[in-house]
Amino acid sequence: MGDVEYMRRALELARVAAAEGEIPVGALIVKEGRIVGEGWNRPVGTHDPTAHAEVVALRAAGATVGSYRLSGATLYATLEPCPMCAAAMVHARIARLVFGAWDPRQGAAGSVFDLTHARPLNHVLDAFGGVLADECGTLLKEFFATRRD
Repeated sequence: MGDVEYMRRALELARVAAAEGEIPVGALIVKEGRIVGEGWNRPVGTHDPTAHAEVVALRAAGATVGSYRLSGATLYATLEPCPMCAAAMVHARIARLVFGAWDPRQGAAGSVFDLTHARPLNHVLDAFGGVLADECGTLLKEFFATRRD
């Protein structure tokens, strides 16, 4: 599978979040050609402010791999990560980040901040945004439009 196919899976996970009343963001982690962790936004349902899709996927991948170090892995997310999630990816040594929609309010992979390339940090990862950006963005816009009605 390639980036587009993995992002389609992340979109499926984002739809699970929306069905649970959470902001529709999905994420998954691929290491050595297999999905080792998946997650969707869950902070409301779990009463956990750190339960963003990326963090949930990182926790699942760590459990699968048996280590919090995920060197060589790619994380796919439907939305540009926030600073907390980007920092968690740096700490986990994620090699590559692929995301869909840009987040002009709190994006930390180039929009507002760029923690993925911050030289003072102990790890730098490759970040690529805009994969299925229209689909990812539309899902978010529709979710918030429904909540406003």
